[in-house]
Amino acid sequence: MLSRLMSGSSRSLERDYSCTVRLLDDSEYSCTIQRDAKGQYLFDLLCHHLNLLEKDYFGIRYVDPDKQRHWLEFTKSVVKQMRSQPPFTMCFRVKFYPTDPAALKEEITRYLVFLQIKRDLYHGRLLCKTSDAALLAAYILQAEIGDYDPGKHPEGYSSKFQFFPKHSEKLERKIAEIHKIELSGQTPATSELNFLRKAQTLETYGVDPHPCKDVSGNAAFLAFTPFGFVVLQGNKRVHFIKWNEVTKMKFEGKTFYLYVSQKEEKKIVLTYFAPTPEACKHLWKCGIENQAFYKLEKSSQVRTVSSSNLFFKGSRFRYSGRVAKEVMESSAKIKREPPEIHRAGLVPSRSCPSITHGPRLSSVPRTRRRAVHISIMEGLECLRDSAHSTPVRSASHGDAFLPHSRAYRAESSERVAIISDEIYSPSDSVLPTPVAEQSLELMLLSRQINGAPCSIEEEKESEANTPTVAEAEELGRELRALCQGVGSGGGAQAEQVNKFVFSVLRLLLVTGGLLFVLLLLLIILTESDLDIAFFRDIRQTPEFEQFHYQYFCPLRRWFACKIRSVLSLLIDT
Repeated sequence: MLSRLMSGSSRSLERDYSCTVRLLDDSEYSCTIQRDAKGQYLFDLLCHHLNLLEKDYFGIRYVDPDKQRHWLEFTKSVVKQMRSQPPFTMCFRVKFYPTDPAALKEEITRYLVFLQIKRDLYHGRLLCKTSDAALLAAYILQAEIGDYDPGKHPEGYSSKFQFFPKHSEKLERKIAEIHKIELSGQTPATSELNFLRKAQTLETYGVDPHPCKDVSGNAAFLAFTPFGFVVLQGNKRVHFIKWNEVTKMKFEGKTFYLYVSQKEEKKIVLTYFAPTPEACKHLWKCGIENQAFYKLEKSSQVRTVSSSNLFFKGSRFRYSGRVAKEVMESSAKIKREPPEIHRAGLVPSRSCPSITHGPRLSSVPRTRRRAVHISIMEGLECLRDSAHSTPVRSASHGDAFLPHSRAYRAESSERVAIISDEIYSPSDSVLPTPVAEQSLELMLLSRQINGAPCSIEEEKESEANTPTVAEAEELGRELRALCQGVGSGGGAQAEQVNKFVFSVLRLLLVTGGLLFVLLLLLIILTESDLDIAFFRDIRQTPEFEQFHYQYFCPLRRWFACKIRSVLSLLIDT
């Protein structure tokens, strides 16, 4: 009896798995789930912990051992989705950005979206002008440290916090000026609301870029926003397609296809190549979910989507949540006392580290600063490249942008949308001053060819499986060599040949299968005695009788003769 109890208790312990979820304020939530627990169960635990009712905008993200990011599917078992060993590490993030974040019903929801957009700004996913960057950073300061106080905030206080990967002294002075003069008296909730209203007007609001290459081999970033599908190259938005114009999305291997139907029955097919098949599938699933969430009127209209036209090939996926319109209608019915919000002060943290932790490099010449920064960050950036969700890179830096602005305006006449005339590009460097425009473009080009690196830690999502520094450098070199090999013309040509061969083999296999089924049906019709109404009606038709006596019977006798001759030869030998 005792042994049975011990074995039963050990089995119950084996069925329990520890999970750690990193929240938007960098705190952690730990819990234990059973083997068969669905993703919805874990998500509900988190939302209950956060006292969150408008939860459809959020999701849980995790990274597999191959450094590929995924959204946790709520209808499937958590354990079966995780390919890593427990304890599991995940992140709570905004999955669907609200079309109008200021219209959210509850302050707790707005606060969580504020934290997410603050992360986007820091990690370089939200591009903006220098003036807009200063205003957004000032809103963050006002929301998290309050009004300016000369006794608490000495000269240069804004430089102790890093809102972007790159700070300039001019920008820091502008942030402090706005915080001192324009935002005095605003409550944290008001500052957060103003921050959301400003961020919503930016063209990269809600962008979670997926690095890809177009058919010409040029680096591009694909993203899904509340308003449609976006393609970014450098600092230019080369495509913006509204959700009602997207008719179909599918993928095959590393190739992603987007079918577009525009006015005057104009149909377009956009083709892009992801770094890996897993990254392409993740891109496709994100597109399916975003289109369903923002485009449909009711969740009952959601249909299962296949990645291929053939029923036996490809992946099948179905969005399982509510759509945006239903979420807004449900939010309007919320009637409760506003929950208490425990705001985290703006202190050095994983998402906003203080730049006082390291040297400002103010005494180093600009060109050398850039080289020093690249040498320090190269290994870690190459490691983060494999996460396949990379900040958008800009090709310009604040004041240094002016010599190139005329050329970009000329390109706009060719209907190429430019994100901004004076773009502040926060992800390119942590240097305090801009670098030369020509050298910056060369740096960006080389980094994009190697697969643009993620931000400082991409929410620390893969921390549990992070290799050592030596392993990171080695992995970075392998990734660069792999990307260069993939980008070469010979590799692309060989890949096209392989695709053609596989397509021919699939065609032959399908044709052979259909012929085999027809042969079986023919044998059943002609040789069996099954007295089924369907077979009887076919046998009684004049066409079948003519085929049976003029073609099938002679063919059968010929096969029987050949078989007898072969058997006789075998017996004689």
